[in-house]
Amino acid sequence: MRPVTPQKEGPPANEDITSPDVQLIDAEGENRGIVGTREAMAEAQEAGLDLVLIAPNSNPPVAKMLDLGRFKYAAQKKAAEARKRQKVIEVKEIQLRPNIDTHDYETKMKAVQRFIGEGDRVKVTMRFRGREMAHQELGMQLLVKVKDQMEAIAKVESQPRSEGRQMVMVLAPK
Repeated sequence: MRPVTPQKEGPPANEDITSPDVQLIDAEGENRGIVGTREAMAEAQEAGLDLVLIAPNSNPPVAKMLDLGRFKYAAQKKAAEARKRQKVIEVKEIQLRPNIDTHDYETKMKAVQRFIGEGDRVKVTMRFRGREMAHQELGMQLLVKVKDQMEAIAKVESQPRSEGRQMVMVLAPK
């Protein structure tokens, strides 16, 4: 049984390059043309740098002379920065009742506008209790009113639908 060698992270470098020839780019970014891999590696070592494959799938592969440690560090920093800037879209929920007062309704709509302005999706839930179940059309009218009022800043991701004792509608930023 062969011993398992750990998989190296990052692009192939130095002895890991299997191609006989490479398109060499030196430390200053100058294209030096097609050079034998051993010769390119010797030049890189002479300069105190590593030979790293930048485009391994081209013919011949493109290799650059650079400091591998610094290259990996920069790639790591770039990935961390990209993760930091990534926006996680959350689903915020607003709960309404069919006989909501106008001021309470306006307050809820301000919250919906704020959530959508922040780039989050909003789940509008209409809760029915007791005898309110007999008048589900009032709840539907209220959800349609919400949809019409938010039309300028949000699109309806899922139309109002009944789920047991509640109606649900999802709004997303345009």
